[in-house]
Formats: sequence, C-alpha cells, structure tokens
Amino acid sequence: MCLKEFFENNPKLAVAFSGGVDSAFLLSEALRFGADVKAYLVRSEFQPEFEIEDAKEIAEQIGAKLEIIELSVLEDESICSNPEDRCYHCKTRIMGAIKEAALRDGYEMLVDGTNASDDATDRPGMKALREAGIISPLRYCGLTKDVIRRGARDAGLDVWDKPAYACLATRVPAGERITDSKLKGTEKAEKLMHDMGFRDFRVRWRGHNALVQVKEEQLEEAFAREHEIRTALGRIYDDIEIDEKGR
Repeated sequence: MCLKEFFENNPKLAVAFSGGVDSAFLLSEALRFGADVKAYLVRSEFQPEFEIEDAKEIAEQIGAKLEIIELSVLEDESICSNPEDRCYHCKTRIMGAIKEAALRDGYEMLVDGTNASDDATDRPGMKALREAGIISPLRYCGLTKDVIRRGARDAGLDVWDKPAYACLATRVPAGERITDSKLKGTEKAEKLMHDMGFRDFRVRWRGHNALVQVKEEQLEEAFAREHEIRTALGRIYDDIEIDEKGR
C-alpha cells in the first residue's frame, strides 16, 4: 500500500535505473500504479556490457521508457585516483548527469532503488544521494531485499533472483589507481568465470594478481577446477589465488 500511495502522490518521476532487481521492481511498480515515469541509465567504464544489455531487456519487459546516458567517469581524477570515498564522487557525477537529463524531459523528481536492507552508514554513495535530493521509495516504505525479490518474482520480472552486482571499480583496492585496462581485464575475467558456470562471485585485483572469491556453495567446485581457472585467468593476471574463505 505504501508504494501505491507514494506514486499516487508523486505521479510524475524519473528512476535512476541499473537493471538490478531493486530499480526494476521500483520501475515496474511505478508503471503498475499509473505513474508517468522514465528510466535513465548511465553507461560508464564501470559497467560491464552484460549489465547494460540486462537493463535494456528488463526495461523492454516492463514496457518502460529508457534513456542511456554516456559518461566517462575516468575523466574525473577524484574517481580514478580511487580514494576511500570514491563512490561518493562517482555517485555525485552519475546522479548529476541523470538529474540534468530528467529535468530536460520535465521530470523534477528523481528516485532510486535503495532499499531498507541497505546500510546508510556503510555506503559513501548514500551521502551523494542525500545531497542530490534523490528519493528512495523502497527504503521509505521499509521494503527489504527479500521482500523486493518476492515482489519481483510475483510480478514475473526475470531479474527477481539476479545476484547483487557492484561496479567493476570495486575490484580495485582503495588507493590503487583505476585504469581502463584493469576494468576491461576484470570484465573479461568475470565473463570467463561466468561461462564456467560460477555465479555471484568476484575477481579482485591484488597488484598484478587476482583474488577469486566465490560463494561458499561453489567453493569446493572452484578448488576442484583450480587448474582450469588458473589457465583461463592466467591470460590476464600474473597469478591467481582462490580465497579459501569464500565470498
């Protein structure tokens, strides 16, 4: 009921869209309750191509208007230098670009898919959202990740069980410069892991080496296939280690 009332009270709005389950569910609910809504997705060096394609597909499935905004985040020194608060600088730039496009189209309210399970004290990007005046209806309505996944499943959204995906920049340790080659290497490595059947994992840079982190349920398989993983990722990294603690 909370979301229904929110969209009745705010019938025209823009959605900062990622193609993940949260923003997809939010966009779907906005349309279900009759809002005039448009989704905006920023394509930068930090998103792998599959994320862009997933976003296009889910927007088409929902029947939503989607605009993709091209933005180079690596042109910003405060981002590519990779400080501890990199996410703040990145989110500020991304939301600024979306707000500009939304206002151009006549959408004065911008919402995002932050939910009640997200820890506001643990995400530098939250500060950027507050400063930009972004509204988070899912969080406002107290909807947790589990509730959203169930709602997305009931709505028939293909992404209902899609694992959460952090941008490619998170694979580079804070303080280590982010480069286009590292991002492309990460994207290639994670595609190789995905093609091997692994799901919900990370391949992180450690100098010129890789730290592979998989979920506990696939950890035994990862070690059983360690040679295969080393051979595949060895084209990108000097050495590969599988994190025995899992992800």
